[in-house]
Amino acid sequence: MTEPPEELFRRWTHSFEEDGPGVAVYRPDGFPFPRARGRDGMEFAADGGFVDRPVGRGDAPGSWRGVWRSDDGRLLAVSFPGTGRPGRTLEVLACDGRALVLRA
Repeated sequence: MTEPPEELFRRWTHSFEEDGPGVAVYRPDGFPFPRARGRDGMEFAADGGFVDRPVGRGDAPGSWRGVWRSDDGRLLAVSFPGTGRPGRTLEVLACDGRALVLRA
């Protein structure tokens, strides 16, 4: 089993201005974004924990706890056991600590 890059394990915020066709770009927590309405994000923990942070009411961030797993370090299966929230698979295209680029 190959592990994802160590730089993955942090809180990420969606930089939708940088998205391309079928690709989503995330920046690390604290990145100086231009002013915008609410931003979604996610957080990966090395122990397999995952937090999805969708935009909630009034642009405030929401929070859904789940888990992630990967057999190859590139495809990440995210699930939310016991919540009824659907899971998804994320493909890591690049991750270097300055940006996380995913194909969902």
